[in-house]
Amino acid sequence: MKHLLLLVGLLVASLSASSQTTSTTSSRPDSPAQFLGYKIGERFSPHHRVIAYAEQIARQMPSRVKLLPYGTTYEGRQLMAVAVASEANLARLEEIRTNNLKRIGMVDGQPSSASQPPIAWLSYNVHGNEAVSSEAFMEVLYRLLDTSDPVSQKIMNTTVVILDPGLNPDGHDRYVNWYNQMLGQNPDPTPFAREHNEPWPGGRYTHYLFDPNRDWAWQTQEITQQRMALYQQWMPHLHGDFHEMGVESPYYFAPSAKPYHEDITPFQRQFQQTIGQYCSRYFDKNGWLYYTRERFDLFYPSYGDTYPTYNGAIGMTYEQGGNTRAGLAIERKDGDTLTLRQRIDHHYVASIATLESVADRPAEVVKEFGQFFDKSRNSPIGPYKSYVVKANGDAGRLKALQQLLDRNKITYGYAGKAQTLNGFNYTSQKNEKSVAVAAEDMVISSYQPKSTLLKILFEPNSALEDSATYDITAWSLPYAFGLQTYGLTTKLTPSSTQPAASSKPSSSTVTKPYAYIAQWQSLPAVQLLAGLLKQKVRVRAAEKPFELDNKTYPSGTLIVTRAGNERFGDRLDALVRAEASKVGADLTPVQTGFVTKGSDFGSDFVTGLKAPRVGLVIGDGTPPPSAGEIWHFFDQELNYPISLLDGNTLGNVEWNKLDVLILPTNYNYARFLNDKNLLAIKEWVRAGGKLIALERATSFLAGKDGFDLKEKEDKSGKDKDKGKGNPADSLKVYGDRERVAISDETPGSIYRVNIDTTHPLGFGLSGGYYTLVQNTFNFDFLKDGWNVGYLKTDNYVAGFSGKNAKDKLKNTLLMGVQNYGRGSIVYLADDPLFRGFWYNGKLLFGNAVFMVGN
Repeated sequence: MKHLLLLVGLLVASLSASSQTTSTTSSRPDSPAQFLGYKIGERFSPHHRVIAYAEQIARQMPSRVKLLPYGTTYEGRQLMAVAVASEANLARLEEIRTNNLKRIGMVDGQPSSASQPPIAWLSYNVHGNEAVSSEAFMEVLYRLLDTSDPVSQKIMNTTVVILDPGLNPDGHDRYVNWYNQMLGQNPDPTPFAREHNEPWPGGRYTHYLFDPNRDWAWQTQEITQQRMALYQQWMPHLHGDFHEMGVESPYYFAPSAKPYHEDITPFQRQFQQTIGQYCSRYFDKNGWLYYTRERFDLFYPSYGDTYPTYNGAIGMTYEQGGNTRAGLAIERKDGDTLTLRQRIDHHYVASIATLESVADRPAEVVKEFGQFFDKSRNSPIGPYKSYVVKANGDAGRLKALQQLLDRNKITYGYAGKAQTLNGFNYTSQKNEKSVAVAAEDMVISSYQPKSTLLKILFEPNSALEDSATYDITAWSLPYAFGLQTYGLTTKLTPSSTQPAASSKPSSSTVTKPYAYIAQWQSLPAVQLLAGLLKQKVRVRAAEKPFELDNKTYPSGTLIVTRAGNERFGDRLDALVRAEASKVGADLTPVQTGFVTKGSDFGSDFVTGLKAPRVGLVIGDGTPPPSAGEIWHFFDQELNYPISLLDGNTLGNVEWNKLDVLILPTNYNYARFLNDKNLLAIKEWVRAGGKLIALERATSFLAGKDGFDLKEKEDKSGKDKDKGKGNPADSLKVYGDRERVAISDETPGSIYRVNIDTTHPLGFGLSGGYYTLVQNTFNFDFLKDGWNVGYLKTDNYVAGFSGKNAKDKLKNTLLMGVQNYGRGSIVYLADDPLFRGFWYNGKLLFGNAVFMVGN
């Protein structure tokens, strides 16, 4: 079917005429249709063909196009951005890049030229099954090289454009390969046809089923890490992020919905309006439906619109109706048929309109960008001018935080000397007049280019102008990493030299110790244990604190004795040291198992740990990230084997070959865990197995026969009819329905958890534990089990929590363990591995897998 794009003048020519060109002229490269052998919109293009088109254009137009390869995906697909500019600007592309970094203080030195064009970066297809934007990329690239088009020439003469055709190639190809296999001779627009119902897990996510659009700040995934390394080398002035949403929705562009974070500048807010005006002009001309200022806000800091905004850019999300269900064509409820060609047209036009909005005011964009960073370096926002972070003997946590700061180009150093200052204590949530700063404490100054991002990532409680948000409302890194932190109103200049660590026994100075000790306090200890167990090294754990050589070791401390590991002979020392070195775990050799306080190494209170055989239930009904976080944790962070079990095949599991079964959130457990399967699991637990239930899996098990977990009795409605007053006063207003609903919600708020650190599930959490509550669970305390983590009446810390939700989250169990026969059931009402960045939860989850039940 032939489609007509109703744009003014040369916009029509760039779409329709170019697709019918049969040979390349000296001034024009190949059109997408010439290269692909089909017109854009007739089918979905796999990622390698999209990349190949960019490579072809770069060969044909080397003076206008430069490829910027920046890595590969987990599955080996190419990651590449494409720089497009005028011949003059492309010839000085490296100078433009470095001058931009020098102007904002990211690189030392003075710019070599006063001329600085804005850099506009457009990202496509971060969600793999929102595949329309990779098709639009090819048309945008082709259009920008049209020397006869005044809009393209204006953009090229004023702006350097960077286009990323596909941020998530693995997910993209998962969707495209599936869809092309489902397609017949002609697309079937019937909504319930198989080509509109993508199977689990879908192409939205990465290889490990993470959502890369929520990973910009945390950078847990390999594709994000590589892309952000390139982003930090360019620091664009504008970033556009292209998506799709439900089939029935029209198109969405700027301005964004509220809430806006309070630190978004007036210019950034105003430019949201500017982008909306440019896009609406094109959309109005064509009679296309669109909407603005709804649903997609600018608050959570790890999106493709907010992260660039907090880095000084103009950031925006674009959403086209369609998503995974639309395919090549789908009939909507109004009887209209939405086609792939239409969806491409919308993204293509929004891309050109956005670039034009920058091209019409390049000097202003560059000036405001520079002023953003001038203020960051000289007059940073927020009450705190310095942050002090204490390791408290846990180098693992501090190193993990430093890695996140490094990836975000946030600089830090060390105090260098001891001093006492006023500051805000994140743990007590109070201002204190005598914060003791030690010479070795890490110091992060707010007087740096990335000051705004630093302030937002560290703010104890982000201010919300509107409680109806799209994502989580709290993320403060001191709570996520479990590090004692202070916000100081005093400006400290960090020293780049780290003070020498206090002397301690080195594993290299004792050639053949009686045992090796590693404190159980953060992820490196869990990684060490996993590595040793994989190599069949026998490891023990101290159930109680003990003292040895004038040092106290907490519960959970790992002990590797020569006794029990005789089969390794002299290889044991090298093996243990190598595993510790690999993961950065501190290892202490000792010459005796006789302790000065606590239990000796041969005591019953020093328990042998088994190497568990672990299974994870996945499949239909499981939000892929819920399973992906756990898979990634075992596969990439622990390098420990885990079996992925499809929920539909639980009836075929040989339970005697598993020691641990993990149930993530799933909406199909009523089908997966039918009476027969649930009975088999209970018998397996009774015989010594360990069941770990997370989030909604806990709700599914609550109240079922054999499970002690129960929901609290709802007393809210008992006496509601006994009060006086007019019954009409309590009637609901339809227009308030969204506001009423959120009173029951906790969309990612931080709570401080009371932890029983004497229980194996609480080992290593003596410094406190903060959880990110996303669902309002309402569990009673276990009557016969162990209530390891719970909330009292005043545990709220940060983020939005509705009134009704806050009431339910009082005197509520969050983490508990039930003994069941020779086995155990671990209940975790929250997600300790949330998006891979909630670092403190990794130790908690390690406790659940390796410590509980031994």
